[in-house]
Amino acid sequence: MKWPLTLYFDGECPLCAREIKILRARASPDRLHFVDISHPAFDAQSVDFTIAQMESSLHARFDDGTWVTGLDATLWSWRAAGLGIWAAPLSWRLTRPLFNLGYRLFCRWRPHLAWLPHPDGSSRCRTGDCKIPEVDLPARDRPLPEKELTIRK
Repeated sequence: MKWPLTLYFDGECPLCAREIKILRARASPDRLHFVDISHPAFDAQSVDFTIAQMESSLHARFDDGTWVTGLDATLWSWRAAGLGIWAAPLSWRLTRPLFNLGYRLFCRWRPHLAWLPHPDGSSRCRTGDCKIPEVDLPARDRPLPEKELTIRK
């Protein structure tokens, strides 16, 4: 696997946004990049997926073009942020089936959790459309230009 890892996340999901906030605080830009799939500039087709596929589970792509999804995307993103010790149980043979089941349940219930408070709070709704203006995003968290969203082969 070649770093950096690009993590595709749903910034509208309160629980997802909380996890991303933790990862952003710990990850260095040479190890982990972030792409918010809920941002209007994001085009799922540019990475050969549909938005429904991207929303159905977490996706991440290594710099060499290798994709990981679901629990593996979580595991590798936490490793990239130097938090692998906390995610290690996701890779253990005895606990992995239980975490897989929990992850599938979370993916099914995630759309129904939008009522939870978002970590960005009222700053999301300053302009009345509840989106974070691009100028407020750190440079490494802005949507990648379209040419950078394509998979290198």
